[in-house]
Amino acid sequence: MIVLIAPEKDIPNEIEILHQLFQEGLEYYHLRKPDKNYQEHCEYLQQIDEKYHNRIVVHYFHELINKFDLKGIHFQEQKRRDCLDTPSDYFTKFDNMFGKTISSSFHEPEQLETCSFEFDYHLLSPVFSSISKQGYEGRGFDVNSIDKTIIGMGGVTTENLDDFNRLGFQGVGVLGGIWNSDEPVNEFVKMNNLQ
Repeated sequence: MIVLIAPEKDIPNEIEILHQLFQEGLEYYHLRKPDKNYQEHCEYLQQIDEKYHNRIVVHYFHELINKFDLKGIHFQEQKRRDCLDTPSDYFTKFDNMFGKTISSSFHEPEQLETCSFEFDYHLLSPVFSSISKQGYEGRGFDVNSIDKTIIGMGGVTTENLDDFNRLGFQGVGVLGGIWNSDEPVNEFVKMNNLQ
C-alpha cells in the first residue's frame, strides 16, 4: 500500500503528474495543503478528474467530503487530540461516512498502540530520515508487535521498501521520494512494483 502525500506548495504540472499517477494505480492520495483555504481546496479538487476523487483523502476541511465523492478524511495529530480523544459528535456534520476511510498521523508507536479510536490505517513517522523535511531524523520504529494497520513514513525510497516490510509496516507513506524525483511517475511505478 502506497500513500502519496501532496507537496505542501504547488509544483509545476502537479495536476498533470497526479493524473498520470492515478492512471498508474495510485489508490491513496493525501491532500495536505496547509496554506490553502477552503475555496482553494475546492478549486484544486475541481482540476482533478472526478473519477479519481474516490482515491483522495483530505487533511484539512473534512467537510469537503460532503461536496466531493472523496475516499476519506485524515486527522493530523493535534486535530485527533482535539476532536477524537474525548467522545464527541464530530462526525454528525458529515452527510455520509459509510465506506469512507478515517486515518491519523502518529509520531510515537506507544500512542498509536493505545489509541482507542479504530482508524482504518495509521501513519507513523519518521521511520527513516525525511527526504522532504531537513533535520527530521529517522527512528527506525519496529511495529511488528502492534496489531493495527500501520503505514511507515520518513525517507521512503525504492532501496528501503524491504526495511519497512521487515519492521512490520503494511505500506509506506511517501512525499519527497516521489515529488522530489526528476521522474515522479516512474519512481511511483518502481515503488508500486516492489510493494
